[in-house]
Amino acid sequence: MDSTALLVTIIGALNWGLISLFQFDLVAWIGGGQGSLISRIIYGVVALAGIWCISLLFRDRREALTD
Repeated sequence: MDSTALLVTIIGALNWGLISLFQFDLVAWIGGGQGSLISRIIYGVVALAGIWCISLLFRDRREALTD
């Protein structure tokens, strides 16, 4: 779960990079616009993955290495 959440968070960060550098929102382009249901689901999944990754900051390092 940790690796999946981290991967989704990285993809979300790359999308934000595209927005800032080129004003191109890849998720909106794939999903058919920012307000479409598909795009909103993708944004929600990225947000949940980011929230999950917050827990990585507070875990014991030895525990994280054994997962």
